Amino acid sequence: MPPEGRISLNEIDPASTSEAPGDRATTEAAIPQLHERLFLLQDRLWAEARRSVLVVLQGMDAAGKDGTIKYVFKGVNPQGTRVAIFKEPTPEELSHDFLWRVHRSAPRAGEIGIFNRSHYEDVLIARVDRLVEKRVWMERYELINAFERVLAHGGTTTIKLFLHISYEEQGRRLTKRLEDPDKRWKASRSDFTERARWDDYHAAYTEALERTSSDTAPWYVVPADHKWYRNWVVSRVLIETLEAMDPRYPEPPPLNAPGAEAPLLSDPR
Repeated sequence: MPPEGRISLNEIDPASTSEAPGDRATTEAAIPQLHERLFLLQDRLWAEARRSVLVVLQGMDAAGKDGTIKYVFKGVNPQGTRVAIFKEPTPEELSHDFLWRVHRSAPRAGEIGIFNRSHYEDVLIARVDRLVEKRVWMERYELINAFERVLAHGGTTTIKLFLHISYEEQGRRLTKRLEDPDKRWKASRSDFTERARWDDYHAAYTEALERTSSDTAPWYVVPADHKWYRNWVVSRVLIETLEAMDPRYPEPPPLNAPGAEAPLLSDPR
């Protein structure tokens, strides 16, 4: 559920499997059906071509942002999805306001847009690393809220997902990256230097969640120690959001031009 009012991430169990249909095997067995439902809803959204959905993924290093994209969106129509990854800003991006690079990556009508990290880095890493003064990142909360209202006014429904993992689980995943040849490419020195500031990031995330969760663009805290449960929850949130939007296939255009003597599909014989 979206957080309401003051929250404490330390009081939310990252290993929770609340409301799952069963154990891991049972829950994983339910996910293909969710994929089918998501495909049908996305197809209707793409065909309707009037509204869009933006999925914002945030979380500590190794929280599973890449894995969520890989598994939750398996089988969707790639024409109707677009992923944007926000890393360190380029010189061109730094020459504009902090929302410039984000707004230009917002989904088009009919699309599901996915942000792997997002504009929230500008109130997270910018705060923890002291890249800007406190008054600057404090002002950004309302600018972000206003930006998300602009998206909503234009027909974009925003879903913000904080993938909540424990300190211990992050340590296991970072260690596995170093030990597994197939995952070693993902490891970086910054993963471990940032881990040393776990409490600072939790404080930054807590304030960001409290100040920017709204009816227009709610935050969902997703327990993510168990990847199978994370995938199930994210799929459910996305499906429930699309079902509430209820996209419809448009009516077919008329096949005959005004004044045409014969229908286009008439028998030529």
